[in-house]
Amino acid sequence: MKKTFLLLLFITTAKSIAQIYFSSNTAMYVKNQVLFVKQNINLASNSNMYLRNNSQLLQGTEGGSTNSGLGTMSVFQEGTSDNFDYNYWCSPVGNASGASGNESFGITMLGRPISPILSTPAIVLPVGNSDGTSNPLSIASKWIYKLVNANNYSQWIFVGAASTIGPGEGFTMKGTSGTDALDPAQIGVANNPASAQRYDFRGKPNDGNIVVTLGNGNATLTGNPYPSALHLNAFLLDGTNAAITGGIAYFWEQDKNVNSHLLSAYKGGYGAYAPGSLTSNGIYTPPVFNAYNQDGSLNTGAPASGIGTAILRRYAPIGQGFVLNGRANGTAVFKNTHRVLMQETPGGSQFEKSGTKDLPDKGKKAEDAEISHFKLNAIINNQFTRQLALAFLPEATDGIDIGIDAANLTADLPQDVGFWIQEGNYLIQGVNFDLTKKIPLLVKAAVSSTFKFYMPQAEVVNFDPDQAVYLYDALDGTYHNIRNEPYFITVAAGTYTDRFKITFTPQTLGIPENENSSQFFIFQDNINRNLSASNPNGLPIESFTLYDLNGRIARSKKDLSAAGEYSFPTSGLSDGVYIAVFLTRDDQKFIQKIIISNSRD
Repeated sequence: MKKTFLLLLFITTAKSIAQIYFSSNTAMYVKNQVLFVKQNINLASNSNMYLRNNSQLLQGTEGGSTNSGLGTMSVFQEGTSDNFDYNYWCSPVGNASGASGNESFGITMLGRPISPILSTPAIVLPVGNSDGTSNPLSIASKWIYKLVNANNYSQWIFVGAASTIGPGEGFTMKGTSGTDALDPAQIGVANNPASAQRYDFRGKPNDGNIVVTLGNGNATLTGNPYPSALHLNAFLLDGTNAAITGGIAYFWEQDKNVNSHLLSAYKGGYGAYAPGSLTSNGIYTPPVFNAYNQDGSLNTGAPASGIGTAILRRYAPIGQGFVLNGRANGTAVFKNTHRVLMQETPGGSQFEKSGTKDLPDKGKKAEDAEISHFKLNAIINNQFTRQLALAFLPEATDGIDIGIDAANLTADLPQDVGFWIQEGNYLIQGVNFDLTKKIPLLVKAAVSSTFKFYMPQAEVVNFDPDQAVYLYDALDGTYHNIRNEPYFITVAAGTYTDRFKITFTPQTLGIPENENSSQFFIFQDNINRNLSASNPNGLPIESFTLYDLNGRIARSKKDLSAAGEYSFPTSGLSDGVYIAVFLTRDDQKFIQKIIISNSRD
């Protein structure tokens, strides 16, 4: 069925439409709502669709897009206002023509909003001009590049003002200087209040399957290609994508205190995002800000500095670009099933800049799942902080897991720390929680260097607050509880892959070899749904704790009196493997893995 709009139609409530045809010189204005179109959109000449005040367009097309027409869709998005800093973009629109399907984008399709429906075309500056301005909106084409299946810096492709950015291809663009007090969206936020520059993307809305080619070990700049939020977890973990992308996305962040166009003056890096699971908020580790040589290689002679910003990445907002590092040769496909209504807020989807919108988040339907994890900070030579994340998931292995373990893209820093997984340097690692486990760290020092290891307490998520976390140093066999206080160490020049480890107990777990097994018994009675312990020697037991494999406490009891037998109910617990820990008053631990099965024949 087709619907023809002869007048300007305002949509202020969520609307679902099978198919839309706009006749010439007609328009639709969608304010603070979602518009869902089951099939295609046909925009005739001089017709317009306006998505305003956080509105989004979703479509149900399966396969390739059949959108067509010379008319345009218009959607606003804000990037950094600093003309020295890059934003990584991916356009939600392409060229508007009578042809059917998605088309290429160019910066001539960007405009400066001057009213809720009107924009003036952005001024595209010649390549010799470096600084864009806000009022009027002037864009320095000198900084428009894309990166496609590349393995070195020289493979960045200059785009400039050309309309050659394909659907799903990301591009770099620096921001603007100055301010622009116009508030065309009428939400109390100026086009540029000296903190964020608003752009009007106008063209044919992207839709349907959008294919990105990846190569093993090669980097590709892509991003959210739709005029709606992208469920990044769904895209990365899609069965046809995960093996090619590795299930990890990388986001560029730049030190905004550096005001220079010289590459050798830049400070920036790539943060890593691991989704973990479809329903989780994932884990993001912000980058170290590194220095670079003029040829784009890492400047190992200059100290790194600073650290990026922790931003929720589960939902990629309209226009957000990110990098994929191919795990194999193949293609990744963006699909309409990966799209979602999630309005842009710091708690919903969030562009790389600080959020400026405060409209309600209509896409948040249920509680977000938080992955049990903690962050580990290493301050190196008092110059910069490397942040790692250790996650606890029952499905994780000690090897490389798709969508969980995130490799370090800048693994050639002369001084650095990472997780050491299968001879590789990783920023995020997922494991099964096990008190007996020792998790290897990579510590690199080109020269004698100092390292300060600690756990920022604000970044411990869904993990037992009483569980100690130790840094084990195999050189002298010492354990250091970095949850209580930082550990400082100076190491000689070298690369250490088997010296430092994260562990959860300062000794080998279980009953010590020189102890008789008759001291203490722990066993699970699944018939009566009880965990029992026998204490024949009447040892002074201080506490009992039962952990699941995420490190969460399932049962606990403190201040136990001396007794010959203990019993704790396990009914109501999910079937699975647990770890039972009994602690004596003289800090001796008795630990046993048990299997709980509450199901009955």
